This record gives sequence, C-alpha cells and structure tokens, in this order.
Amino acid sequence: MTDDVLFLSGDRIRHLLDADTAIASQRAAFTALGAGEADLPGKIMHPSRFDDSVVFAYVSRLSADTGAVAKFGSVNPANARAGLPTVHAVISALDRSTGQLVAVMDGTAVTTLRTAAGSAVAVDALATPDAAHLAVLGSGTQALAHVRAIARVRDLKSVRLWSPTPERRARAADTLAAELPFPVEAMATAEAAVTGASVIATCTLSTTPVVHGAWLTPGCTVVSVGSFEPTRREVDLEVLRRSAAVVVDDPETAAEHAGPIVDALRDGLFTYDDLIPLGAVLTGRRGARTRPDDIVHYNSVGLGIQDAAAAWAVIDAAKKERP
Repeated sequence: MTDDVLFLSGDRIRHLLDADTAIASQRAAFTALGAGEADLPGKIMHPSRFDDSVVFAYVSRLSADTGAVAKFGSVNPANARAGLPTVHAVISALDRSTGQLVAVMDGTAVTTLRTAAGSAVAVDALATPDAAHLAVLGSGTQALAHVRAIARVRDLKSVRLWSPTPERRARAADTLAAELPFPVEAMATAEAAVTGASVIATCTLSTTPVVHGAWLTPGCTVVSVGSFEPTRREVDLEVLRRSAAVVVDDPETAAEHAGPIVDALRDGLFTYDDLIPLGAVLTGRRGARTRPDDIVHYNSVGLGIQDAAAAWAVIDAAKKERP
C-alpha cells in the first residue's frame, strides 16, 4: 500500500459526488453495460443464519481507463428502527495498470447516491416526459435520496410519501418539503400515495408487496430498488402483469435475485428473454415504452458496475481538488 491512497469518508463523498455527477456516472455505467464494454462478475448475496442481515460482495470494472472496484458490506434491516442506514459497506479501487490500491471509501454513501442516481437514469429513460407526480414508498435514506435524484430528471409538481410508521413518514416529508420547491405530503396508506402517481419508487425492504397493480394509473412508471433478494417483493405480480415492459438492471442478476422477477418467471408470466436490460434501452438496442399509456416496471437489485462508475467519479473529483 502506498502513502498516496485516498481515504474518503461519507461526508467527503457527499461533497465530491453531487446529484448530477452521480446521475452521469450511472448513465455511463449502464451504457457501458448495454454496449458490452464492462466487466461484471456475478455478485455474492448471502443471508445470515444468525439474524436477518445479508452480507454482499461485488467486483467490477467499468472500462480500460479505470481499475477494478470491489464493495463489501451488509444489509441490516433492524437498523431502520434505530434511525441508521440499512446498508453499510466499504469500497476499494485499484489502479488500472498495476492493481495497486488507489482509494478506500465509505461504501454506504456511495451506495445511497448511486442507487438513487441509477433510478433517476431509469426514470429519465422510461417515464413519460410530462411525468410530474411522484409516489415514494419508504421513509429512510434511500427514499429521501430517490426524491432528490428523480427531481433532477423530471419537473416534479408533487410527492406523496408513505411508510408504515406515521412518525417516520411525517418526518421524512417535512425534511423534503423544507428543501424542495414542490409539496411533499405524508399519506396514511400506500394506496393513497400511489393512486394517480406518474412515477412510483419503492425503497423498502418489504417481503410482502407494498404496491399493487390494481392501483396503477395508465402511463405510470414503477421503480423498485428493495426487491434485491428472492424473499423480498415490493410489488405484486399484477404490477408485472399490467406492465407493457419489464426492465431490469441486468437480466441474469434479476432472474436470480429479484423476488418479483423470480416469481413471475416461475409462474410463466413472461420469459427470461422478455426482460429488458436498462443498458439496452440507453444504447437503443431494445425498446421499452411504446405508448404514453404503457405501464413500465423497472426492478433494480444493484450492480457492482454502478459502484465502479460512482467510485471513479469520486476519485476523479478528489484528485481535481488536490493542491
């Protein structure tokens, strides 16, 4: 290990990786993936036998100009009750030529920013241009990050937010309303939040659906980031049944890890070939929305390539700030 390794805290990462830079990094990640230009080995997701935590490990490389990036961490659902992020991780980046360690950084901050930014890229690619009413299911770190990120790609007019605990959803709505130029309202039920929404983002760790297909308005786009294990399913099968297109971050990963996708494939609702990679949409190789009234569903389980793109964006920004 050399003396010039960057050690980057969460606060430093949040300073270096603004919303627009994060979104640009995720657009680059999925475009590279869609063009077949990135290295993306399979990820490890291992539920603990001791509690409800999940340990994970991702390794990836965005391009020949950037070195390999690895993320190691865990998902701890009980953290939400203590007001802590449910994901904690550390990221290491290696030099593109020598493999020497270049940076070690707070993977929690990177994960929060890149996940929300990735959803913003999906919304920009999949939602109708006039989509202005956002519903968010969840009130934690990711829910707040998603509102902020999606507001960068659509001219939002309103946000309705629901989570199971009244105090937490009210606090989240107040926090967002104080910083954003449109109304943010906490809703008493998930159905009330979703009804009439043009974009819906589910940011929970739920094992039972919080969004039902019967509630969806024609033309809406549903983005799910919490269904990253076969046991987690934020949307019911009616959401997928009503969707004109089911888009995923990576078909192979989604078919193994995304609860609603696993269920739909098992039940014959659609086939593996029907899954549309987000990268293929961005590169023009596949289409998704064909009509304004189409319902489109996007399920992200999270990919190492997202971490690689965000990590190198952070490293580049840190190097520019060096004297």
